[in-house]
Amino acid sequence: VLVPLAQRALTETCRQIAAQKYDAIAVCLLFSFLNARHEQKVRETLVATGAFEAWQIALSSDVLPEFREYERASTTALEAYVRPIMTRYVQNLRQKLPANVGLYLMKSDGGVMPAERVQERAAHTALSGPAAGVIGAQYLAKMAGYDDIITLDIGGTSTDVALCKGDVPLATQQQVDGLPLRLRMLAIETIGAGAGSLARVDAGGVLRVGPHSAGASPGPIAYGRGGTQVTVTDANVLLGRLNASHFLGGQVKLEEAAVKQELINLGKKLGRDAVGAAEGIVQVANAEIERALRRVSIERGHDPRRFTLVAFGGAGPLHACEVAQSLDMTQVLIPLYPGVLCALGLLLADVRVDSSMPILSPATIAVISQMRVWHTKLMSNARDELRADGIPDKAMKFEATADMRYVGQAYELSIPFEGDLVAAFHHQHEREYGYNLPDRAVEIITLLLRGIGTTEGVNFQPEAVTPYDAQPQERGQIARYDRGELRPGATFTGEAIVTQLDATTYVPVGWTATVDAWRNLVLVRE
Repeated sequence: VLVPLAQRALTETCRQIAAQKYDAIAVCLLFSFLNARHEQKVRETLVATGAFEAWQIALSSDVLPEFREYERASTTALEAYVRPIMTRYVQNLRQKLPANVGLYLMKSDGGVMPAERVQERAAHTALSGPAAGVIGAQYLAKMAGYDDIITLDIGGTSTDVALCKGDVPLATQQQVDGLPLRLRMLAIETIGAGAGSLARVDAGGVLRVGPHSAGASPGPIAYGRGGTQVTVTDANVLLGRLNASHFLGGQVKLEEAAVKQELINLGKKLGRDAVGAAEGIVQVANAEIERALRRVSIERGHDPRRFTLVAFGGAGPLHACEVAQSLDMTQVLIPLYPGVLCALGLLLADVRVDSSMPILSPATIAVISQMRVWHTKLMSNARDELRADGIPDKAMKFEATADMRYVGQAYELSIPFEGDLVAAFHHQHEREYGYNLPDRAVEIITLLLRGIGTTEGVNFQPEAVTPYDAQPQERGQIARYDRGELRPGATFTGEAIVTQLDATTYVPVGWTATVDAWRNLVLVRE
């Protein structure tokens, strides 16, 4: 500390803040990642006003003790923004559960944390729903023998995609509403195109789909709840890809006549009939989804043709084959219960705790030696936290990485904290960017440690496969199969739809469907 904190001025500032009756406060001082004393004093002074509890004040030194003040301030502000909302949600949920029931929340990195910790790490729940889906998809795909997958999760308002090459992908930073959120999270690409996305013709006469959505209320026109604007769901109804009499397992009858009339009206603006308008809507939606898949694959150096597309969510199986075909992919896997795969991901997720320590020093022998001491301390703290969460020592494992870069660079690479760090960094830099600079000095920015409490998982067992030609429940232009009636070994060809309570799968002409030993529906392009 070079200049003492001006306590009198701080007390007056905190008094003025308290009078505004804010829900939460974000505190970010320039060098608090190196010395948190002044941030902690700000919190103490705010609490002393009587207007706040300690959890309502998010300190950047707690949220993200790393350099880069803009990203740290943004992440801390996002944390303060969602912390009161998440805290109230958890408190309300906890009151409705028996006292002896453990409650965990999904995190953005694919792990879970005890619900009580949301008062400290609310921002860690950003994009946690899609993260659960990726965990579930990867688990089922690996079990069925598919290591390299691209996940396609289409819900009502958005589509989430991720590429998993043997393991789930982690990113060090994402954006939420244009603001950087610098937390470890699954690398998921999200777009505003879903089953409820609204279709419209813009001023130039061009058909647009999304990002606005009909939402749950009133929802698509087909639901008969007052919706008046055509959605992707409505287009699929008119094309026969959603069976009007077997929606939600036959519990809901869709309003086909109302859908057709609105598509006729939309088609007039495009110079098309109702069917042509519906086909256009699906094509535009598929093009948006395809672009998201390209961003996680081709733009990052991966050939999507070597991956299996795992489709889930309520609408993922409806669009999977056509999107895969546009990328020249030949194989799609549809889990047994695609509409609730995120719930499976929650059951499979490990308990995870993360901690970091700023280094900001050259990668010398002395610095690395000191880092090993800090690593031991971080690991001890993580072990204590996992024990407090009820994780036995034998179920714990720890992963440490060092964020490193060449002197003068503005970005870092995460290197496993083991062996020769500098040599490993040079090697990784060449793999990532096609070159390295062995004569350039290397610096270490941050030491990160992840503590993992592994869960028992779910014990699925394969069934015997007896090949047979499946017979549809209904024949017509599009044959309809009941997912519950398809046994392992069942085979059929498109054009067909497969109905079940939580989703509908569309199998186009040129695709063959087979049920495997795990009751996944495997779709292969001829």
